[in-house]
Amino acid sequence: MGEFHIKKGCISAVSKTFRFPESLNSELEKIAKENNISLNNLVVQCLEFALENIEKDE
Repeated sequence: MGEFHIKKGCISAVSKTFRFPESLNSELEKIAKENNISLNNLVVQCLEFALENIEKDE
């Protein structure tokens, strides 16, 4: 699996609503703040990384 690197910048997007456990939300907000990016940007990057690195049954 590759390493996760946080990128800065804007992305085009659609609006969706998701619910996170409070502990996960707190951790994500902390990481976003430390890297001076939005929580949304961080979540998108985490999901993209997960999808690129998911092990698929062949």
